[in-house]
Amino acid sequence: MANFKNQRGITIVEFALVGAVFFTVLFGLIDLSRLYFDVATLDEATRRGARLAAVCPVNDPVIAQTAVFAGSGTQSTLVPGLDTGHVSLQYLNIDGDTVADPAGAGYGSIRYVRVSIQNFQVQTFIPFMSSMITLPAFQTTIPSESLGRVGVADIAC
Repeated sequence: MANFKNQRGITIVEFALVGAVFFTVLFGLIDLSRLYFDVATLDEATRRGARLAAVCPVNDPVIAQTAVFAGSGTQSTLVPGLDTGHVSLQYLNIDGDTVADPAGAGYGSIRYVRVSIQNFQVQTFIPFMSSMITLPAFQTTIPSESLGRVGVADIAC
């Protein structure tokens, strides 16, 4: 009986060690899941932006707002820290080169639109590894369509 009473403190120490490892792994998995959600959202943001840029007027500010899920503002409602300033919109010619004046003289040479998000950083909360991670560049390029033109009238995006 005396031997069992001496073991009671060991149980608490073992639980503390196992619990620390368990909760570190648990919170790490939760944070990695959040990071994966951010990556998937950024990929979808470039797809949405390119799709909208292909049919909206050239350089319409609504393109960047819609791409980052910002509604009528500039900050994303899904990814903290993402705003319209992270969105890069390019109009490309048949060779894939950037069109110098897409809203003016270069309008007729636009064949593709490209939306990209680069140098976006997310904060991780993984225990003992909390840091900023710079995500890779995300981009989507699709053929231009009407670019906001139906005959001679602009459409509202």
